[in-house]
Amino acid sequence: MSQQLTALERETGRSLLTRTGRRVSLTPAGIVLVEHAEAVLADLERAEAALAATDEGPSGSVRLGAFPTALRMVVLPAMVRIARAERDMELTVTEVDPAEVPDLLRAGQLDIALVHEYDNVPSAMGSGIELEPLLDEVVYLASPTAPNLPDNELIHNHCRSNWIVGKPGTLCHTMTVRTCQSHGFEPRIAHRVDDFAMVLRLVAAGAGVALVPRFGTIEVPEGVVLTALPISRRTRIAYRRGSRSRPAFAAVSAELHRAARSFRGS
Repeated sequence: MSQQLTALERETGRSLLTRTGRRVSLTPAGIVLVEHAEAVLADLERAEAALAATDEGPSGSVRLGAFPTALRMVVLPAMVRIARAERDMELTVTEVDPAEVPDLLRAGQLDIALVHEYDNVPSAMGSGIELEPLLDEVVYLASPTAPNLPDNELIHNHCRSNWIVGKPGTLCHTMTVRTCQSHGFEPRIAHRVDDFAMVLRLVAAGAGVALVPRFGTIEVPEGVVLTALPISRRTRIAYRRGSRSRPAFAAVSAELHRAARSFRGS
């Protein structure tokens, strides 16, 4: 990588990186080159999409990344329909955290991915990635007892409760912490668990309370009360810029939207 960057600086006749110890940052010339490179890459994606559109139908392989609850609720139904309808197309799936998606898409390790964001934790895909809306979900407070409080007091009522949150670095962890902070307190974090099914079991066992999006509430154990909050989680389809019109990608997107509509109607 270092040799390639040095060669690129030699070809352009300009310094592209500023090196400070082990850290590097783009120079103004480097920023300009990146912006133009992204435009060129997007044009190449559009050209490949146009060539693919000359085929008789969707074909080839599509590598889809998705977070766990989306795999179950929308990806699996889409996979079943694609397997039945698109005989010349192969869909392969990888479980990924949304934070990993931009790098995987840009590196060509994924073709499409499902990502999410919360009202108080917007996504940060960066340049070169475009997003397509898929589904919005309500977020619930999962607790052992039914609260009889107005919406603006539901969270603060648990300022002394134990909280079950996602692992640090995940959007779900950040969403819970920021939600509690917006109600004037730091959550007393007792457990860090990403699997929402296990989170709900912990709530049922009296281990604490949690914030859980609707995707994570398909199987609610006895002893858990769900209270809808004025918080949303938005799921989006992410593509490399310029690639979304490829017939195979569009076919996968159509089935994901079909599954999302079925989920909304359930």
